[in-house]
Amino acid sequence: MPRDDHEQLTDERRELDERIDEKRRRLGERIADFRAPLGISQEQLAEMAGISRRSVQRIEAGMADPRFGDQLRIAAILGVPLSVLIQGLDDVRPRPSATGEADEQGL
Repeated sequence: MPRDDHEQLTDERRELDERIDEKRRRLGERIADFRAPLGISQEQLAEMAGISRRSVQRIEAGMADPRFGDQLRIAAILGVPLSVLIQGLDDVRPRPSATGEADEQGL
């Protein structure tokens, strides 16, 4: 029995939502992984980033999407490029700079 267009769209949306949930979870894990060795508590990160401690908890648990500005502040506080927070170290590739040398941060 052929599926109708609505079912196909629903399946595609479910798959997309699952991929987004996974990326949200991994972003939270990376934030926690970079934060912990620096000795920064969730409360300290929240204060430095200008967001609530509960927001940091929810972000690290993969339950909330930080706003873009919050992502930028968190990356700066942790001392990593935003691309590394979002993609992870394995997904960031060095690219040549204007002088022909590789940019190790992948920005």
